[in-house]
Amino acid sequence: MVRFSEHIAHLDMDAFFVEVERGRRPDLVGKAVLVGGAGNRGVVASASYEARGRGVRSGMPMIQARRLVPHGVVVPPDHSAYRKASDRVFEILGGLTPSIDRVSVDEAFIDIGGLRLHYDSPRACAEKMRAVIRSELSLPSSVGIATTRLLAKMASRDAKPDGILVIEAGTELRYLHPKPVEALWGVGQATRARIEELGIETVGDIVTFPRDTLMRRLGEALGAMVWDIAHGADGGVAVDAVTTRSISVEQTYETDLTTQDSIERELLAHADKLSSRLRRARYVASTITVKVRYPDFTTVSRSHTFAAPVSTSAEIFEVARRLLGRTTAVSRGVRLLGVGGDGLVGVDEPRQLALGDSAWEEIDETVEKIRDRFGGEAVGRARLAEFEDQDGGVQGPL
Repeated sequence: MVRFSEHIAHLDMDAFFVEVERGRRPDLVGKAVLVGGAGNRGVVASASYEARGRGVRSGMPMIQARRLVPHGVVVPPDHSAYRKASDRVFEILGGLTPSIDRVSVDEAFIDIGGLRLHYDSPRACAEKMRAVIRSELSLPSSVGIATTRLLAKMASRDAKPDGILVIEAGTELRYLHPKPVEALWGVGQATRARIEELGIETVGDIVTFPRDTLMRRLGEALGAMVWDIAHGADGGVAVDAVTTRSISVEQTYETDLTTQDSIERELLAHADKLSSRLRRARYVASTITVKVRYPDFTTVSRSHTFAAPVSTSAEIFEVARRLLGRTTAVSRGVRLLGVGGDGLVGVDEPRQLALGDSAWEEIDETVEKIRDRFGGEAVGRARLAEFEDQDGGVQGPL
């Protein structure tokens, strides 16, 4: 079957959390909107393009963001609503083609090569996707299309907001070479500084350097990847890297956590959320990582890799609690706590199965079904419950 040459599409929802909120609150349209924690230690989870134009970025402390947009509207995140919107987006995409690689809650790679009999061009495919999503959910999205995943992802970024960019086969280097080196996947501030010491500013400048020179300067894997991409190859490392290989949950607290019980309760809540996100993304995790930031901003992480991947909240919490014991969290206090799953494996991929019963997996699946039907707060762990005592005060479980 004849396929489109530009067969990889990367769809990325624009300011996803913000746009979901605007769908529920039309008064937010046209305003600078910050989704995230409103407290002194809150961070920005998503920002509207009105706010981004003033320098606000995801992950920025909310205090700093509000200085940049003093008249911005801060909205607390509603992850249940975002999850439902995300699921509907992927249902829509699944109705167009089954060849979807869900990368995160708001982005996916889509193989559109086989749709040539249905659409005149790759752009027509993208226009259809975006039109159906906007028609049914009133949500904007951007799509990049290219011959490789890396280029498709770069193209979707350049297409934002609410646009389409197709990098036609044969024009890849024309697109890449004028780009600054930091536009490449894996090139952060530290790597950029090392590259710029060689006099390299653009991707095109890289082609003048021997491959071995970059490998010595940047390390074998990254150096080889950067050199290969600059010469037109996709680079196996880069292709794998642009696909999400981790899912995490973390929170910065208004007041430091200072007791074993309070820290473990938050750890349990994170394990529960991480398990849910893994299940919905249809992944299991080979490695669980606990991240702790102390009040002095020192940050440490501890990880454990399993013989067989895990996904249940019980398994995640058990190892997370052990990893927490390898930190000084209780004695120093916790400003930020996170739990992440790395080395993700699709649930449908061949893998070694763990021995033992599947009771916790069945419990988690049942809990998820109840939450889907009755809401995220319909059922939860007893240890995370709070109730009023006879004097009207709030206590934890007995």
